[in-house]
Amino acid sequence: MSTTTTTLQSAKSPVPLLYRRHSSGQIRNLASVSSSLLPAFGTVVGEGSLQLNKFVIAPYDRRYRWWQAFLVVLVVYSAWSSPFELAFKKVATDSLLPVDLVVDAFFGIDIVLTFFVAYLDKSTYLLVDDHKKIAMRYVKHLWFPMDVASTLPFQVIYQIFTGKRHYGQVFGFLNLLRLWRLRRVSELFSRLEKDTRFSYFWTRYAKLICVTLFAVHSAGCFYYWLATHHHVADDTWIGSLIPNFQDRSVWLGYTYSMYWSIVTLTTVGYGDLHAVNTGEKIFNMLYMLFNIGLTAYLIGNMTNLIVHSAVRTFAMRDAINEILRYASKNRLPESLKDQMLAHVTLKFKTAELQQEEVLEDLPKAIRSSIAQHLFRKTVESTYLFKGVSEDFIVQLVPEMKAEYFPPKVDIIIQNEISTDFYIIVSGAVDVITYKNGTEQFLSKTGPPDMFGEIGVIFNVPQPFTVRTRRLSQVIRISHHNFKQLLQPFTEDGKIMLSNFLQHLKGLKKEELEEIPLVTEFLGDLRTEDTAAVEELEHHAADEEARRTSTAYAFSEVLPTRIIIHGHHPNEKLTEGESPGKLIHLPDTIEDLLRLAEKWLRKRGTAILMADGSQVEDLNALRENDHLYIL
Repeated sequence: MSTTTTTLQSAKSPVPLLYRRHSSGQIRNLASVSSSLLPAFGTVVGEGSLQLNKFVIAPYDRRYRWWQAFLVVLVVYSAWSSPFELAFKKVATDSLLPVDLVVDAFFGIDIVLTFFVAYLDKSTYLLVDDHKKIAMRYVKHLWFPMDVASTLPFQVIYQIFTGKRHYGQVFGFLNLLRLWRLRRVSELFSRLEKDTRFSYFWTRYAKLICVTLFAVHSAGCFYYWLATHHHVADDTWIGSLIPNFQDRSVWLGYTYSMYWSIVTLTTVGYGDLHAVNTGEKIFNMLYMLFNIGLTAYLIGNMTNLIVHSAVRTFAMRDAINEILRYASKNRLPESLKDQMLAHVTLKFKTAELQQEEVLEDLPKAIRSSIAQHLFRKTVESTYLFKGVSEDFIVQLVPEMKAEYFPPKVDIIIQNEISTDFYIIVSGAVDVITYKNGTEQFLSKTGPPDMFGEIGVIFNVPQPFTVRTRRLSQVIRISHHNFKQLLQPFTEDGKIMLSNFLQHLKGLKKEELEEIPLVTEFLGDLRTEDTAAVEELEHHAADEEARRTSTAYAFSEVLPTRIIIHGHHPNEKLTEGESPGKLIHLPDTIEDLLRLAEKWLRKRGTAILMADGSQVEDLNALRENDHLYIL
């Protein structure tokens, strides 16, 4: 039991620590945290404040991050000085020696600090802050012996034990162990590439420049070292031009070395500095082979960065060319071709604003929260949803899809099948109708109005054309999804029915003239009592009543609708006789006969189905059944 307790105490979930105020301040941007510090599954962000053990440093502590950044600056110095001191050993034993000792001291301090830095267990993704486990992990890892070897000042240690200074090349090669520190620079660039606060392009560009400068510097120093160790100084690439070059200025030799390295890397090859002895020729060949790989790496990365920044432009151009070819092949009119081009252009311009592409990989809860933040106020302000419950709004908003439409584009076309209705988030639209082939403007509407709902609710073709006036954003929901959402919310359905009825009464005369069904419906409402108004009885022609009622969004809230006739199913209609009336199914057969007498002006005693069978139980009837009153 004690072992289990110790294990639990030594493993801390990293996420709460990301949000609590630590001794060095709060982390404000998770993008700056190393990708290895992932939250554990099931961790609740922001709850609790798990404390690390005493004298343990969090790896994402701000002060520790600044310390790591300072060490990177020292690594840059080590990357320059190590090859330089190998080639120019006088500098290594004189002017640069004190600087090297100071730098090594800082890295020695970092070795000590590493024994107190918590680490992430990759099997559990929990922070481990047990001192013993931290120490054992560091000691057993390759990093510890390499960190020690790259930090020890071997030349000073030799002088302390022997009392003599040693200028041998062995210390120059031992100093090259400091290049192990370059892994810190690699980790820094890896972290910066994932940090959204920094440009990925310029981060990669800086990394490529650093790689190139280090390659040029190292090659030049090694090439100079070859010249200094050849048995005949004049029989070298630099000795053939500068006699006694070893006695000249260090910076003169360094300048010649860098000149040769850059000229060789860029494949210019002026020929003024060329290999003389066999060793130099072999080194030249190896360096040129290395340059082939380095150049390929640089060109490949730069090409990838440039192409990546222009890939969306290429895709847009290809899409536009496809549209132009399609329009030309099918001889589409210019107005339709312009609409197609405007839509494609807008699609690429607003690609980063489209919710589907951005949110498709996010969990449902996050998608729902974003939708609530963006569109909830707009939905609540729409006339149809005023007064409905909060639960219904919470479920409705995530089901809506956001879309952008450029100016002068038809969102809904008159007489098309009603499948969706829309709410305007921004922009404005015109409501248009066509009479005798002539376009007639009816009204203008904007946020947070809606359109398309009349066709959906009445289950009739769209009565109007809706066209954008300017760039507009809308959210839409299909009648099927809306119907499914509405089923458990009976009271909200009644509220929306009342809101819809009030909206119909407020329509302009010109708009009502284009919807005879609504005009007839409103006329019938004036002759009915309050109960009939609340039930929203529909009166339509026979061909309209035959439409599938499942598309009607409120069908699960209102009673079943049926069509009643005043003749036998085998008899044909006489001239002037009503083709039938669409009513809501009452509770009893007696109420049904009374409604038939009211609407058909005929007192019946029996009710037959279309196949001649007599109706005994109203519960057996289905939506849009035809009943014949005899």
